[in-house]
Amino acid sequence: MNLLLVGMNHRTAPLALREHYAVAELGPPLAKLVDRDVISEAVLLSTCNRVEAMVCAARPDVARLRLRSFFERDLASGPPPDAGVSLGDALYEFSGSEAVRHVFRVASSIDSMVLGEPQILGQVKDSYRAAVEAGACASILTRLYQHAFATAKRVRNETRVAERPVSVARVAAELAAEVFESFGEKTALLVGAGEMIELALEAMREAGLARVRIANRTRARAEALASRFDGSAHGLEELPELLAGADVMLTSIGGDGPLVLREDVERALRGRGHRPLFVIDLGVPRNVDPRVDELDGVYLYDVDDLGRVAEANAEERRREKVRAEAIVLEEAQRFDGWLAALAAVPTIRDLRARAERIRSQELERAVARLQASEAPREVLEALTRGIVNKLLHAPISKLRGQEDREQGLATLEAARTLFALDEGEPEAEPPQGEES
Repeated sequence: MNLLLVGMNHRTAPLALREHYAVAELGPPLAKLVDRDVISEAVLLSTCNRVEAMVCAARPDVARLRLRSFFERDLASGPPPDAGVSLGDALYEFSGSEAVRHVFRVASSIDSMVLGEPQILGQVKDSYRAAVEAGACASILTRLYQHAFATAKRVRNETRVAERPVSVARVAAELAAEVFESFGEKTALLVGAGEMIELALEAMREAGLARVRIANRTRARAEALASRFDGSAHGLEELPELLAGADVMLTSIGGDGPLVLREDVERALRGRGHRPLFVIDLGVPRNVDPRVDELDGVYLYDVDDLGRVAEANAEERRREKVRAEAIVLEEAQRFDGWLAALAAVPTIRDLRARAERIRSQELERAVARLQASEAPREVLEALTRGIVNKLLHAPISKLRGQEDREQGLATLEAARTLFALDEGEPEAEPPQGEES
């Protein structure tokens, strides 16, 4: 089996393209992707910064074409946007060891927009669980992702990459605090009630935010979060009214398109005087109409904007990244060793079966000769000679038949390694029944 990963991330694709291929429910597309003939296992990861499909395939060339078609036909929501980058240019591919290393880097937050951010590991675990539930993940990818989680734990425990954890949500909150200098008299409107919103709330409360209003599709979830932060809970139908009184709006909620339109913000700006509105859109697809940024007094940031802000403050973590990369490489090599051993199992099984057939055939001949009262030593000599000759006939014939000098030397070297010809005489095995 071959490992292949195809995807796009914040480095290869702008937000407009990433949101076009973002997936909310992973089960249905996974069911389309796994067909057992070409792709036997698959895990699909979709976050605000990346969309990636990791697969186990018997025919990698066919699987590569299948994955590109999967993005175009099964993940795309309508015609692709004019994002300045085509799908073909945005997609990257990794196979074999490189695919393994990439998964480990992603899980360890080395490949994140904000180096060391803690959310990605949970997102990778969620994507793995979704693949298991969809019946798309079996022994090989299960082993791969369990190893990836262990690698992420090592990186977290043995480096300072995750020290004082940073997330896109925290960067957003810190940026808002810098814009307003003081949160003491400000009101924040948060749309959504997931982990991103919770993290941003914690950061803004730490910075002294005065008032919190939380709007969500499910009012009960908004109420649960609002009760923890001494805020008020609202339904999405109240957004126009809530916008008028907000100084900061932060959105991170699922949907197929913008939830906050330009005209909604235009109405909210009336009567505010020169009081600015700071909007942070963490949604992918985006929750806020990008044209909102054209309005006077409105400052709109999306996830790509926040990535550029975070990049300026990442030098310390970059130094720790070198240590983290070494851990990832070490663990990836361990997994490669397991995968290589797994690939050797059928060959080992066939080799043992062939040797057993030869042993059984020669034993039957020896028994027949013993029953005919032939001398036992002569029978044993013939038995052992027959086994040795038949076991070595095929490899010796292949070695003698090597015509290509370079290939022949490589084959000879492989034979010396396989049969341990340079390691001296083999030690005698103890008689059966005695301890070694």
